[in-house]
Amino acid sequence: MTQPASPPRPAASKSQSADGASPLRTVVARADVRTLSLLGVLAVLILIGGITQPDSFLDTDNVQLVLTQASVIGVVTVGMTFVIISGGIDLSVGAIVALASVWATTVATQEYGFAGILFTAVIVGMACGLVNGMLIAYGGMVPFIATLAMLAAGRGLALQITDGKTQMVTVDGVLKLGERDSYILGIPPLVLVFAAVTVVGWLLLNRTTFGRRSVAVGGNAEAARLAGIDVRRQRLYLYLLSGLCCGIAAFLLIILSGSGQNTNGNLYELDAIAAAIIGGTLLSGGRGTITGSVLGVLIFTTIQNIFALNNLETAVQQIAKGAIIVAAVLVQRRTSSTP
Repeated sequence: MTQPASPPRPAASKSQSADGASPLRTVVARADVRTLSLLGVLAVLILIGGITQPDSFLDTDNVQLVLTQASVIGVVTVGMTFVIISGGIDLSVGAIVALASVWATTVATQEYGFAGILFTAVIVGMACGLVNGMLIAYGGMVPFIATLAMLAAGRGLALQITDGKTQMVTVDGVLKLGERDSYILGIPPLVLVFAAVTVVGWLLLNRTTFGRRSVAVGGNAEAARLAGIDVRRQRLYLYLLSGLCCGIAAFLLIILSGSGQNTNGNLYELDAIAAAIIGGTLLSGGRGTITGSVLGVLIFTTIQNIFALNNLETAVQQIAKGAIIVAAVLVQRRTSSTP
């Protein structure tokens, strides 16, 4: 008597690989490995700093200094991460920070006090981001060209406003935020703002449709459009977000330096892009994490601090930074090509 044929096994779903691991789990696993690797690099740098300068590197004042310096470029990097994830680039972030800082510290603006300076810095940053977004999303300009034009225009306008001079802040409420008396549980206010921006950025990227749409646009803009996403509007929002982060960073820089200068934010665009790349954000778009970008900022800031404490030349620091960027890109290409 013949045995009944056993029912055919269901074919493996497309969302599941041969070994039973879904692509989503694979991506998460890679992200975890990348985060752990960055934490390992940061731990090694802290160890090096502690060995080379044991008395000064691990001192509380120095740790506070490192975190404070990381806060300004860190806020810019959060906005840059969103832009790069969407497949774009923003070369104008440094110029926007400079323009927002000098516009917010003019004599006329300072007459409105703390609120006037903060409002002006944020509005100028968002206005520049809006112009970038309109040119790119609705004007059809390549992000590289549009933001390069904003870089030149922003720097020129900042120079015209200041006439090459430093604009000193006279508002006590702003100056006090940079003093030790304003620290909360030993944490500078700038660091708290950076932490808040990081948390909001993480939630926005990982827990909202805005974040999912940003990733979709960066992964495949045409597929995102066919899926019902307004790609142009999404890109406009992303550059507006980048401008907002630049405005916040400009205000933090005003607190840190107590002034507004047309040279503020010099090379911030390179530092922000480098930190995002180190953190695992693909330049081609479609992948990136806020956590990785923040760790990238901390790594670069720690390197700068170690070099400064050991009286190493700035040229050596720039060479090291370039080598780290090249290494990060090579690692990205290798992991991206791994099935």
